[in-house]
Amino acid sequence: MIRVVLPPHLRTLARVGSEVKVDVRGEVTPRSIIDALEATYPALSGTIRDYATQERRPFLRFFACAEDLSHDPPDTPLPEAVVSGVEPFLIIGAIAGG
Repeated sequence: MIRVVLPPHLRTLARVGSEVKVDVRGEVTPRSIIDALEATYPALSGTIRDYATQERRPFLRFFACAEDLSHDPPDTPLPEAVVSGVEPFLIIGAIAGG
C-alpha cells in the first residue's frame, strides 16, 4: 500500500484524513498513484490532473523523500521508500500571490 498525503481542499472533497493508502499494481509512479487515487476516491477525478491532457494541475506539487517531482515525467519510478510505505507521496497545494 502506498501512503499519500493530500492537501486540505482535496481531503475535504474526498472526505478523508490527511493521509490515505492506495493499492498500486505494477510500477509505482506519480501516474499510477493518481490512477489509484481516482479509482478509490472518484470525487478526486480531474482535481489533481486535467481531464483532457492528464497534466498536473498548476497549483499542485508532488513530493517524495523531500524531492520535488512536480516537473518530472508522470511515469518516473518513485523511490523505494515510497514503494515500501516508509515515506508518503505528498500532494501539496502550492501558494501563489504577491
